[in-house]
Amino acid sequence: MGQDMIIRFPADAAHYHDSNLTVVFPALVDGTRVPCAISVEALEDHFGALPANRDAWMQAFDAGRPRIEAVARAHLELSNGSPVLLKSGHFPPGRLSS
Repeated sequence: MGQDMIIRFPADAAHYHDSNLTVVFPALVDGTRVPCAISVEALEDHFGALPANRDAWMQAFDAGRPRIEAVARAHLELSNGSPVLLKSGHFPPGRLSS
């Protein structure tokens, strides 16, 4: 097994991207910025965001950020630090309970 990567998630604000309906957030992998994103569908399916509501998507991302970053971390480790796009299928079925 190779050397462990150092993966950090800076507290930078996430950004909604209209072109592909994702919320994009940064990761730092061994000091290099790597873009990560989660689909709005995943935010609706697993984090309780209201459909077609940009503010709700951003609020759901902020509320679920620790869990989203944990799943992103696992995928960054698997992909050796390649950009990550998290979709609904990357999360266990059901909504996060509050």
